[in-house]
Amino acid sequence: MSRLFFLARRFVAGESLEAAVDVVRSLNDAGLDVTLNMLGEGTLEREKAEDAVRQYLVMLDLIREGALQANISVKLTHLGLDIDEAYCTDNLSRILEAAKERDIFIRLDMEGSPHTQRTLDIFYTLYDRYRNAGVVIQAMLLRSPHDIFVLNKIGARVRLCKGSYRESSELALQRMPNIRGAFLSIAEQLLKDGRFPAFATHDDYLIEGVTRNAERLEVPRDQFEFQMLYGLRPGFQKEMRARGFRMRIYVPFGTEWMPYFYRRLRERKENVWFVLRNLVRR
Repeated sequence: MSRLFFLARRFVAGESLEAAVDVVRSLNDAGLDVTLNMLGEGTLEREKAEDAVRQYLVMLDLIREGALQANISVKLTHLGLDIDEAYCTDNLSRILEAAKERDIFIRLDMEGSPHTQRTLDIFYTLYDRYRNAGVVIQAMLLRSPHDIFVLNKIGARVRLCKGSYRESSELALQRMPNIRGAFLSIAEQLLKDGRFPAFATHDDYLIEGVTRNAERLEVPRDQFEFQMLYGLRPGFQKEMRARGFRMRIYVPFGTEWMPYFYRRLRERKENVWFVLRNLVRR
């Protein structure tokens, strides 16, 4: 268990918000932007969901008061999506309203496919009122090209990732070459028609592909960003920033680090090799 905890610490900034804020400051000092994520999901008790809302509001105050270059990512099941959709929407509205007042961006994380449409429905419901919100799309899902078309049409900010959840072949691509192809195809649409897209990947093939597409389409480097996980390839993150690319680091924190870490290893066998390989990369 101690070895697994050591590995998890490479992903997790700490168990407290205070520890995470220290990490944010150090990353900002290195010229890197941050997405803060409080670990937690699958909440089935209203008391826990309401406590999460309170903690997110504290996070917003700390970001503003500390002049941190950071936004926040939330999972809707942490806010009670599996309790009641209207209840979750109200909780998210409280966070988005406070963030809007503080000029802070909020990203809605995407979970497994049972939550995909529900997450997008809530996002669309609130988007006219809260343009300080964006969403995540997973390239592996067969539905994603259509979702990207709709999101680009309304001018929503999208973070594109491969997707790490285990999905059936009826819903998602299974082979990595196909997933990579889908990622680059969607990335091209985001560069053409999207609004400040974010590309979340540690895959050199995808990073190079996005970079080539941006150059071909004459998209300036400050009009999109790459995103990477905290603790993986910090040297490369700084190198990309030095080359003029926007780089944002996804920084999770909280006491629920074990489910977060186990899920990354369990949901796709590729993640085990991903972790081990990237631990020794710069």
